[in-house]
Amino acid sequence: MQRLSKLVAASGVTSRRKAADLIRAGRVIVDGETVSEPGRLIDPNTARVQVDGVEVTTEAKYYFLLNKPRGPISAAADERGRRTVLDLLPDVPARLYPAGRLDAETEGLLLLTNDGELTYRLTHPRYEIPKVYEASVRGRPSRDDLARLEKGMELEEGPTGPVEVEVLQAGKDASLVQTTVHAGRKRMVRRMFAAIGHPVVALRRTRLGPLALGELKPGESRPLTQAELAALQEAVGEHTDQNE
Repeated sequence: MQRLSKLVAASGVTSRRKAADLIRAGRVIVDGETVSEPGRLIDPNTARVQVDGVEVTTEAKYYFLLNKPRGPISAAADERGRRTVLDLLPDVPARLYPAGRLDAETEGLLLLTNDGELTYRLTHPRYEIPKVYEASVRGRPSRDDLARLEKGMELEEGPTGPVEVEVLQAGKDASLVQTTVHAGRKRMVRRMFAAIGHPVVALRRTRLGPLALGELKPGESRPLTQAELAALQEAVGEHTDQNE
C-alpha cells in the first residue's frame, strides 16, 4: 500500500507537496471516487488514479546533474519567457523539474528529475540534506563573524539553525568561505553574509547531500550514475519509508 500523494508525485505529474494540494482540491479520482485525503493508502498495482480526468501511470525516472551557470532561472517554465535550467538539458521523454532552486545569479550543482518523491525529500527541512556552497565575499570575516554564522541567526521568517563554515582563502579585500547549510531558506547564504557585513560577490553550490559537482563546466550536465542515485536515495531514507 502507498500514500496517494506519493503515488501522484511518482507519476511525474507534479511534486509531492503540490500533489497533496491537488488531492485536497478534489482534482484526484481513485477508482471512480474523488479522494481529498493525501494520506489515503491505496494499492499502486491495482488502483486507477486520475488527475483532472487524465489517468496517471508511473513513468520512467530521469536524474540529471547540472552545473548551473549564472542567468537561467531554476524553473521548468517561465511565463515571462526567461531562459530556464531545462533549456540546458538534452531532450528526454519526460517532464523534468529542478529539485530545489538556485538564484539566477548563483552557479553550481542542481539536480533535475521527474521523481517527485525524491524531490520532496531533498527539499523538505525534515530530512536536513546538507548543501555546500563556496561564497566569495567582500572583506575578511573575523572569527566572531564566523561564529555568528555557525551558531545560526534570526532572519525575517525565523532562525536559520547552525551552519558549518570554513575559510578556504582569506584576504583583505575578498575571501572564499565554504558554507554548509541544512535549511532551504530563500537566498539564505547571501542574506547571512550580508547580515555580518560581508556581502556575497559570487556564489556556487558544490555539493548536495552525497552528490558532488566534480569537473562539470558551467552549463554542462550528465545523468546520475547508479551509484550516485543509490547514495542519494539512502541519504533521504527513500528505501525505509515505503508507506510514508
